[in-house]
Amino acid sequence: MTKFTKLAVAALFAFAVVSTTASADVAKGQKLYSKKLKAACGFTGAKFAAKHTQDEWAALKESGKIGEEIATLCPGAKFKDKWADDIFDFANEYASDSGNVPSC
Repeated sequence: MTKFTKLAVAALFAFAVVSTTASADVAKGQKLYSKKLKAACGFTGAKFAAKHTQDEWAALKESGKIGEEIATLCPGAKFKDKWADDIFDFANEYASDSGNVPSC
């Protein structure tokens, strides 16, 4: 292989590793919901995520209003903004139009 090809492969591998590490996690979002929000919401994670479609959850994330929506759905819940990406991934994975059902 040429030096350029080796460099391109190394860069692609590094990008894949970094992007995987930096991304949010569905399992972490499910765990956060179960431990921190489920009691305040009063319903399972399946019902929580099914409150919106994947497009609606994406729109809430893009507008930065996931925290406000959680406050609406779960009055009294103490939501921290640092949870937003993980909760979004969880809700998006199990949204009403996803066909997936969480175990919580």
